[in-house]
Amino acid sequence: MVIRSVVLIVPAVVALYMPSCRTPAVHPSPPALAHSRMSELWQPPDDLASRDLRYGRWGAAHAPEPGATYTFVELKKGGTNPGMKVRDPQGRRWSVKQRDPVRGPEGPAEVTLARILEAVGYHQPPVYYLPAFRLHGAGPTHIEPGGRFRLEVPQLEKVGDWAWQENPFVGSRPYQGLLAILLLFNSTDLKNANNTLYRYTAEPGAAEQYWYVVRDLGAALGATGRFEPRRSNIDAFERSRHVLRVEHGFVRFGYSGFHQELVRDRITPGDVAWAGDLLAGLSAEQWRHAFGAGGFGPNESERFLRAVHDRIRQGRSLGGGAS
Repeated sequence: MVIRSVVLIVPAVVALYMPSCRTPAVHPSPPALAHSRMSELWQPPDDLASRDLRYGRWGAAHAPEPGATYTFVELKKGGTNPGMKVRDPQGRRWSVKQRDPVRGPEGPAEVTLARILEAVGYHQPPVYYLPAFRLHGAGPTHIEPGGRFRLEVPQLEKVGDWAWQENPFVGSRPYQGLLAILLLFNSTDLKNANNTLYRYTAEPGAAEQYWYVVRDLGAALGATGRFEPRRSNIDAFERSRHVLRVEHGFVRFGYSGFHQELVRDRITPGDVAWAGDLLAGLSAEQWRHAFGAGGFGPNESERFLRAVHDRIRQGRSLGGGAS
């Protein structure tokens, strides 16, 4: 038996239309504030060439065991994708996000994009992908469809959400570059509820840090749009247009999702080129590991990579002072 979350139709429809009812203002932050707190959002990837995109910074030790039997804890609360909380034989708790039957899977895109963002300096929690897993405790033990597995770790305490429109980094190059990277991968769900502020403690007794994380990344690598765009879909990704033109000093994108206030007349050619330069530092092997971590097969990965590298080249050619 496959378990699915219960989603109320009316609230979901209301939430879907809510973003179009108002346009939040974007408030730039003082450069001194952004500089002093930048490590909370982004840290320069000085060791980029050696970064592991198969398992990420959290490593294989934090990965879920493919052959283990997981114990059902509860159904996932909120959102439209089915999913659940489970516990593994070690006692670790996981949040599992499974495939949406209409819009397609989020897990592959979420894990792949998390690996890439983490590699180029943006914080991410430990996330992994399993194509299927054995579940106990919700009826007879059976095989469940897999998806994104996010591990609960003591080092990370969720404090709340953070807003794209107002935070310590608005207007800084890493903030602008983060948006440019998300647009390159057709991340179509730029809502604040997908952003998580964590309190991070590397080890007991260590100084606390804050992490500004774009956490729910699954609505990517497909089409952009407001009404059930396809995710983790190479055909939709190849058909979509990324950079349309430069106009009045800003890049015009083919992005058609909500929150145009973050995109229109905000991102410069220099921002896009800076993001492209970061991504261009990844090796061919690192790229393959990132897409393999998300469960994409070799042929599908190669098609994605051709399209992604075309977009990177296009962005870097815009120049405009990307340093």
